[in-house]
Amino acid sequence: MFQEEKIIPAARTEKEFEKLLESSPTYVVLLNSRLAQLKSMTQMAARAGKRLIVHADLIQGLGHDESAAQFLCQQVRPHGLISTRKQVLTTAKKHGLLTVQRMFLIDSSALETSYKIVEEVEPDVIEVLPGRMPGIIREVAEKTGVPLIAGGFLRSRQDAEEAFEAGAEAVTTTRRELWTARFDKP
Repeated sequence: MFQEEKIIPAARTEKEFEKLLESSPTYVVLLNSRLAQLKSMTQMAARAGKRLIVHADLIQGLGHDESAAQFLCQQVRPHGLISTRKQVLTTAKKHGLLTVQRMFLIDSSALETSYKIVEEVEPDVIEVLPGRMPGIIREVAEKTGVPLIAGGFLRSRQDAEEAFEAGAEAVTTTRRELWTARFDKP
């Protein structure tokens, strides 16, 4: 799915984004962003040879509905969108973008709601947060059959390895020290 890359660097700030563009992985995630800068950041990523995945729910100045998703798909044109919202994912899928359903594992109810969205949307990838729940990662992988990435609270190489062992194909992380880490293929 991610060209065998195990680490997907994620940036929360502009400064982190600039460092992210210097990293070796092809796929990168932009978490927090402002609408006014998003198009230029997408262009910068493309010039750096990166496949930018934008977290649609964390864009300041943009709603979280179908119209917002259409704007992102048609005007900003990142490689993919991350969202917890069904309408954003459905719209991104219609436009041929990589769709990443973010799944917050806060309780059983949230998990069941996320499973329903997976069934309806059929995202390309599921991102499970927090990524330090190997039993749940394993369950989600088995139940959905959708490729998984893990993120959130992955602070060390060992944390990432545990996520891989549980079934995650890759991990997203804002930890720069992990951006260059190399892992054996599963």
